Amino acid sequence: MSVLSYFKEFARPAWIKKFFAAKTAPLSAPAYFRDFPELTGNECTHCLECRMICPAPGAIDVVMREDGKWEPQIIRGHCFRCGYCVEICPEEVMTAGDILARKHEQRLAFTHEYEVQVHRKLCMGCGNCTTACPVNREIDPEMGAGGTSVSDDLLMRVVKGRNTVLHNELCKGCKVCEDTCPNGAMHVARRVQAVQKEETADA
Repeated sequence: MSVLSYFKEFARPAWIKKFFAAKTAPLSAPAYFRDFPELTGNECTHCLECRMICPAPGAIDVVMREDGKWEPQIIRGHCFRCGYCVEICPEEVMTAGDILARKHEQRLAFTHEYEVQVHRKLCMGCGNCTTACPVNREIDPEMGAGGTSVSDDLLMRVVKGRNTVLHNELCKGCKVCEDTCPNGAMHVARRVQAVQKEETADA
């Protein structure tokens, strides 16, 4: 085909009109689209479960407003819109897409627990984690430096030169032990489980 043939083909008024009038259908987000979480207006109780479950470091913070009430804030540069914070919040402070609707439909609830792990090769038994632990301080305010205590009710204490976890179920997940350990021997693992609540008569 010659250049002239091309010109004739594309110079047709109908083709030119169609070319300049071409439009893309308006885009609309489907119901399952998951945007950044937004506030619903429900009051935040500062339970911090949203921060606990968030897999993206620095993606969510819970701050106190000028009126003294707590409010979660999403840092969009870190958040990748997984929606876990929306699902786990017991007060439904946030929403995103159809997450809350599906949560109600499926009667989902979340349980979690923490496990304090001590790296035996890295722990030198300094007791910094033991004395800094807020749970320990509440149970035994007289606990001595170095993590020594005679109480067996503590979450953890130094036994025979090594930090030893006594009552894992007392851990609140604050991770103060991780922050105060000079050797990085402490790790607080969280285990989250989604469960389906039993259907009630009025559900």
